[in-house]
Amino acid sequence: MDEKDARSTQYDEGSLTLSGTVMLGTGVMIGAGIFALTGQMAEMTGALFPLAFLAAAIIVGFSAYSYIKMSNAYPSAGGIGMYLHKAYGDRLPTAFNALLMYFSMVIAQSFLARTFGSYTMQLFGGDPSGQMTPILGVSLILAAFIVNLLGNRLIQGVAGFIGLLKIGGILIFGVVGIWLADSLAVDFDHVSETGSASNFLGATALGILAFKGFTTITNSGSEVIDPHRNVGRAIVISIAACVVIYTLVGFSVASNLSLSEIIETRDYSLAAAARPALGEYGVWFTVAIAMLATAGGILASVFAVSRMLAMLTEMKLVPHRHFGMPGSIQKHTLVYTVVLGLVLTAFFDLSRIAALGIVFYLVMDIAIHWGVLRYLLDDVKAKSWVPVTAIILDLLALSGFVWVKLNSDPFVLGVAVVTMMLIAIGEQLFLGSKKRKQVVHLSQDHEHHH
Repeated sequence: MDEKDARSTQYDEGSLTLSGTVMLGTGVMIGAGIFALTGQMAEMTGALFPLAFLAAAIIVGFSAYSYIKMSNAYPSAGGIGMYLHKAYGDRLPTAFNALLMYFSMVIAQSFLARTFGSYTMQLFGGDPSGQMTPILGVSLILAAFIVNLLGNRLIQGVAGFIGLLKIGGILIFGVVGIWLADSLAVDFDHVSETGSASNFLGATALGILAFKGFTTITNSGSEVIDPHRNVGRAIVISIAACVVIYTLVGFSVASNLSLSEIIETRDYSLAAAARPALGEYGVWFTVAIAMLATAGGILASVFAVSRMLAMLTEMKLVPHRHFGMPGSIQKHTLVYTVVLGLVLTAFFDLSRIAALGIVFYLVMDIAIHWGVLRYLLDDVKAKSWVPVTAIILDLLALSGFVWVKLNSDPFVLGVAVVTMMLIAIGEQLFLGSKKRKQVVHLSQDHEHHH
């Protein structure tokens, strides 16, 4: 691909192979979840946290059904934005939920960036001042921004290479950690302290955050070779790979650290677990893998998220200002995405970033399944019981998580609710504005809402 093509303002159809698409998906999934969530989940649900990962995988398995059915029917670069539009038409539910997804994906970037900082600082004896973690996170997002300006093939190449390295590295960590552990007996002594049903559901919700990277694949739909077949296949392969890896790692951490140690080192529990199993070399190895994983995740995520916002802009669902910047809408949305990610990384800690991400994502996910159930069942040839089950499971996980946070950190729920209200009000005003109606009238397509 020459430089002109690389900087094309058009979507580069057929530029992502099946294996490249799987790497993009697993790149985002394995980037954050397993490294930073293990400790947070253990804090919520005690020694049951490996089971919370499995519960999350089951919920995500049901969720993926709606996305696979829609991606087969409507492959597009807009992914979720387009799916919502097919269900709800040119109305508030589409714009609101699409923006929730956008924000949850930007939050995921910040999560990755913070995790990168937390692990990197383990090479230097930790980060007692707490200043270096956000600085390193911000630097990583800026680096990903530069790579993303250079075009798809480079992203695919770099993300693919990093993906292979980190998956291999994490598998080695999991297998060796279990092999060297004194026993596979997980310490269940403390389960009663934190093992209530709401805590388990809350931890499961966090676990969902570790899998939701599969939605990245849907956002690159129009760029995938043979999207009607490969988008769905890539989603299934990515989730299956992550289930195996997360289960291995969960048991490896639980076998090498006590529950109190996992909670104490929650921002970098894998590096802490490597020390008793493999010594200092193990710590260096784990940190290197974490750095690769989070860097690859950011790379893949920035790529997908900016595409999504560009599509929403083209669908006239969000206002667009270029603020004097040159280049295409995609380049502008890339800048907005990166700036937002930088702000979150600089000012929010890991547990709050994760909390915002999971609330936004689950609300949007429920809207997707309801859209399939209510409007698209026949169009996408879906069986109704699957999205119904997905909605019930999402609601269970969300209510458990909200209950836990109400008791431990109500501020972050307040931020989530206020943000959602502002998005809803802002979008309602924008959708009803005279200027937008004029623009839509000019580019009126032939699609009508059901």
